[in-house]
Amino acid sequence: MIFHSTYNKPILLVGNGVRTANAVELLHKFARKTNIPVLTTMIGVDIAQDNLHIGFIGTHGNRVANMILNECDLIIAIGARLGIRQAGRDARNFAPKADLIRCDIDEYELSRNIKPNEKKYHTDARDFLHQLLNEDIPNYSKWKDKCVRAKEFLKGFDQTEGNEVVKTISNLLLCNPIVAVDVGMNQCWCAQSLHLKGDEGRIHIGGGYGTMGCGLPFAIGSSIATKNGTVFCVCGDGGFQMNIQELETVKREKLPIKIFILNNKVLGKISETQHFSHNDRFAATAESGGYTVPDFERIAEAYGIKACTLKSYKDLPDRKDWLYDNEPCLINIMMSTDSFLEPKIKFETGLIYPSLPDKINEKVINILN
Repeated sequence: MIFHSTYNKPILLVGNGVRTANAVELLHKFARKTNIPVLTTMIGVDIAQDNLHIGFIGTHGNRVANMILNECDLIIAIGARLGIRQAGRDARNFAPKADLIRCDIDEYELSRNIKPNEKKYHTDARDFLHQLLNEDIPNYSKWKDKCVRAKEFLKGFDQTEGNEVVKTISNLLLCNPIVAVDVGMNQCWCAQSLHLKGDEGRIHIGGGYGTMGCGLPFAIGSSIATKNGTVFCVCGDGGFQMNIQELETVKREKLPIKIFILNNKVLGKISETQHFSHNDRFAATAESGGYTVPDFERIAEAYGIKACTLKSYKDLPDRKDWLYDNEPCLINIMMSTDSFLEPKIKFETGLIYPSLPDKINEKVINILN
């Protein structure tokens, strides 16, 4: 038996291994049967969407997801490697109140201990979920309701301009879309705030590979794989420039790819580090340090792709018709240069920054207990 009913606040922590094992439907079935809340890794963020979605954990994870992680009493980790971005610099601080059960097909990942008394299952995620489905597990709807209430309570916090852009895009997408995401700030904002309707949509995300420029190639491959299907592509201004020539492929193959450029005119994640840790010495990441951005609208039009530049994400609904036709397009969304990522777990301390007032943290903890 894997699960013991002595736990009151279990969570499922799922990574992309669930998808590679063809076990997403089983995961959904188990989550709906037991109402155990589902948290994800960044690269597995599209495994639990719509009404199953709580959030993703780790360095740039949703605050509520990391707070739930700190309050739960059992983690069932499936296909999630629990690397340093999830478990933190000091794994002894990872989910301090919880026991840990890990399922992974990679014995070398399991060779690392996250917790001293963790239970490990070196098996396929699909077989593991079949076994869980055959066990008599209580319904945890009351605990899940607490997690949803905590998420609702915190929804007004950590909403930067980047999060608002991505939420606006989300609201314009139809059910079960395919979204390709580049690397950079846009990737973190999408992981935090891109909530898909339905269970069959995809968010293709580079994750830990850090391959800037991957967004447009991801979108091209996805469109071709779905017989010239519509794909939405979210990029930053830096990543997009690294494969900008593939606009020719999009036009030549008549691929209905809808490109959103979140354009803050900086290489965001690096410039953020240079701002907070290096006294604004922007080496090749901002205009003052030798980084510049072209006119994306004119470049797209040179390739024969319709394009526009928006002064604000609030104007996105005015272009929603572009998202539903059979043509490629590029929407260049201007943002402020000081668009930072929030929240963030500081590597040195393991604390969430920016911190919230004590009374807010206490309120969330009370909701979860």
